[in-house]
Amino acid sequence: MNTQQARAMLADAEVIHSAEAVNATLDRMAAEIRDRLSESYPLVLCVMTGGVVFCGQLLTRLDFPLDFDYLHATRYGPETQGGKISWRTAPWTPVKGRKVLVVDDILDEGVTLAAVKESLLRLGAEEVLTAVFSDKLNGKNKPLAADFVGLTVPDRFVFGFGMDAGGAWRNLPAIYAKKDEA
Repeated sequence: MNTQQARAMLADAEVIHSAEAVNATLDRMAAEIRDRLSESYPLVLCVMTGGVVFCGQLLTRLDFPLDFDYLHATRYGPETQGGKISWRTAPWTPVKGRKVLVVDDILDEGVTLAAVKESLLRLGAEEVLTAVFSDKLNGKNKPLAADFVGLTVPDRFVFGFGMDAGGAWRNLPAIYAKKDEA
């Protein structure tokens, strides 16, 4: 994708959730996570690359001690349809005996997040909780439900606030959907 194509895609997109709705949701989620984890000194793991925008903004709202690390597992790469899971980076921080919060951008089919959770439990995590900013209403039987959910999005190709469209627009403060996909 080039600059002109990216700008054309955004110009033809529909706002699904405004920047104001995104910020209010971040505040709500931080309060829910604080209520559940503030006394446990959790390990927060960001799922790269999509989770970085959400995780970064969420972390600034969590006013309790925690450790932070990341992992990189994906089913997408440059594609818009999910494929085989690719493990790129495991967390460097040991998870054994820890409460772990895995933070990701979207719960689409749930296969990647379920595999991450299962792997962390096998590595000895005491408990693995999941936080996703967006839960796609796709009608599919997902292998897990996130413990903390920000906003729901329709079963369309969405982008912004960490989610990309052909590599572009992760940096948008709102969530958009392509109009050409209903």
